[in-house]
Amino acid sequence: MTDDARPSPDALLREAQREGRGTLKIFLGAAPGVGKTYEMLLEGAEKLEAGADVVIGIVETHGRKETEALVSPLPVIPRKTIDYKGQTLTEMDLDTVLERRPEIVLVDELAHTNAPGSRHPKRWQDIEELLAAGIDVMTTVNIQHVESLNDIVGSFTHVRVRETVPDKVFENAEIELIDLPPEDLIQAAGRRQGLRSRPGPPRA
Repeated sequence: MTDDARPSPDALLREAQREGRGTLKIFLGAAPGVGKTYEMLLEGAEKLEAGADVVIGIVETHGRKETEALVSPLPVIPRKTIDYKGQTLTEMDLDTVLERRPEIVLVDELAHTNAPGSRHPKRWQDIEELLAAGIDVMTTVNIQHVESLNDIVGSFTHVRVRETVPDKVFENAEIELIDLPPEDLIQAAGRRQGLRSRPGPPRA
């Protein structure tokens, strides 16, 4: 091997740092309601069918039948309950996922703020711990929650969001932009599954 063909010291260092770390795939919604959760669940089901050990850490279906139908084939880690000021809140059970050690875990809503009393204040921090443990993660987020884009998107949508995700979370992640209208996404999903598409758009 020639000197030119050898990896640089910096590249070797980055590779060593990544060794044993899980991979992150982010389904990035161009706007709310384009179907990022739906697409994440489709891919999770495909990987499960192909033999991968896939579980749902947490997914928000918001009662949408099309999304709920995609949850049913996948193993789900029960949520952790947290008592806060007389209310019972639920969050992803991070410790159970770590103990279960699946190959891939689906974790919806990357920008979510965890309930008080959780180990980490933000869900993206939960995901960082999963990745550090060598677990691959698939997650979802809308583009206006990206910290460096929040002001830009807000300037023309006139909507500002409080929950943002630091740009560093997106480094080395695989990004899939979801910008299809929901009706088109369902038709595409139907073709992928070899099934007739269901009526009504997913709105997650």
